[in-house]
Amino acid sequence: QVQLVESGGGLVQPGGSLRLSCAASGFTVEYYTIGWFRQAPGKEREGVSCISRNDGTTYYADSVNGRFTISRDSPKNTVYLQMNSLKPEDTAVYYCAVTRVYYSRSYCTVEGAEYDYWGQGTQVTVSS
Repeated sequence: QVQLVESGGGLVQPGGSLRLSCAASGFTVEYYTIGWFRQAPGKEREGVSCISRNDGTTYYADSVNGRFTISRDSPKNTVYLQMNSLKPEDTAVYYCAVTRVYYSRSYCTVEGAEYDYWGQGTQVTVSS
């Protein structure tokens, strides 16, 4: 049974950092495309970042490029999202997701409709 559990959210001041974790079970993260998404109140879901299967090619939305880093730890079967230089506009519920689509090992997408399994989300609040 596929399961994704996010953790690591919280309240942080502008300019601060957080590391989100996405612990996976029921599949091996190294062999699947994983994405991070976020949704702020009253806004549509936004694709933040993704990491491709095998090669680990990464992609970042323009809004987070240069501030966020996605990575995975195969032995722990966990994917991380390191978030630095946080801004108030980063406030949202963050979700990780996995797709069953077998993309090229050097490609990933942040199109949410392509993802099949989602975690429950973790709240990130950036405020002074």
